[in-house]
Formats: sequence, C-alpha cells, structure tokens
Amino acid sequence: MASGRSDRVPQALKILIAGGFGVGKTTMVSSVSEISPLRTEEVLTTAGADTDDLAGVEGKRTTTVAMDFGRITIAPHIVLYLFGTPGQDRFMFLWEELAAGSLGAVVMADTRRLADSFNVIDYFERRGTPFMVAVNCFDGVKSHTATQVRHALDLEQHVPVVLCDARERESVKEVLITLLEYILKSGGKPSSNGHAPS
Repeated sequence: MASGRSDRVPQALKILIAGGFGVGKTTMVSSVSEISPLRTEEVLTTAGADTDDLAGVEGKRTTTVAMDFGRITIAPHIVLYLFGTPGQDRFMFLWEELAAGSLGAVVMADTRRLADSFNVIDYFERRGTPFMVAVNCFDGVKSHTATQVRHALDLEQHVPVVLCDARERESVKEVLITLLEYILKSGGKPSSNGHAPS
C-alpha cells in the first residue's frame, strides 16, 4: 500500500555567496538558512588596519576568516548548500577549495564600494562559473537601478542583476531562485576543482 510519502533523496546543490569585504554575505546566508548557520567570524583588530579597507563600512566590527555555511530547501527535492566566501583579498587562497563542485555563485555588490566586485566577477568569469549579481540595498545609501549597476560593472546582458535586502529571507530566496533559473538556462554543471568543466 502506498503511503503517499516520497523516498526520493533530495538533490544537493552547492552555491557560493561571494563578494567584497562587508557586503553582507554572512547576513545573506544567515537570513535564509533553515539550519543554524556556521560562521567563522573574528573581531577586527588594529593588526589588520593596514590591509582591511573600511571606507564605506566604518561600523563593521567582525570579518569572516574562512567561510559561512547554511542550507535551504528551495523545492521538495532541491536543497541548496550555501558557502559564503571571505571578502578580503588576503583570504582569496581559500576560494579554490570553496569553489570546488559549485554549481554557480551569487556575487553580492555594495554600491558604496562597487569596485570591490570586479575581482570577484573576474574570478567566476575566468572559471566559467555561472553567476549573478545581487545588489545589497543598505539603509541610507543612494539607490541605483539594476541597469545602472550592470553598466557600471560592464556585465553581459545575460548575467542577471537584481536588487535585494540580505536581511530579508524572502528577498534572498528570490535571489537564489533567479540564480537557479539562470543556471538551468545556461546549462551550467559543477566541476570537481572549481574550474570550468572541459
């Protein structure tokens, strides 16, 4: 007799949440995760004053030093594992490991520090990883349209650009759904080493 319950194992998909320092990656992972998120935040100290540029994010007190991790079920049989990358250039060596096997990436952008997005976008373009840009709309910051951000970042027309609030679960879910739809359209496949599959 059928129980009406499915024994199908959910498909697990690995997604990176990337971006510059202080853009809201930890907040994004935390706001949407259905489990208690793993965070590797440390308090900023004067030891990093020469390397951590706080212009535009002067109130920031902590920084991710390894990764953030969360999980969200998007559909009954689709589970996303979210890996937030550290934002400072000095931690870029960790990105190769974090990128291995990823299906795609959300590049978070802050219009106060938009130039921080260029290295991140270049990273995924060089690897052939499908990505989208999510502009985190901070309180009290001049608003820009998605079209303006696309132009400023010199993005191809096919790359999705959306405005979001990393503090709001529904806003983040919309970002992730947009990325999944884009990945399906582009036929992206995960690779074993973080580089584009041959």
